[in-house]
Amino acid sequence: MNKGQLVDHMAKAAGIKKSAAEKALNGFIEAVEEAMGAGDKVTLVGFGTFFVSERKARTCRHPKTGKKIAIPAKKVVKCKAGSRLAESAA
Repeated sequence: MNKGQLVDHMAKAAGIKKSAAEKALNGFIEAVEEAMGAGDKVTLVGFGTFFVSERKARTCRHPKTGKKIAIPAKKVVKCKAGSRLAESAA
């Protein structure tokens, strides 16, 4: 499902216009982005939890040359599925 299909589905499910559904979806995306940028976690009970995790610095080897490469630490966004979402995928 892409963003357009999600907007269509939201509009039908809520009985609203597509433009209103798109504004709501964009607002949701913006709110989650701001929370992630601030290092907060977003929990939607039954759906899932989005959070920022720190990936440690590490070294690895280039597969072709065998040369060691330093990979710096960085922050990554992760999601843990909630119970309803996990059940719907099973």
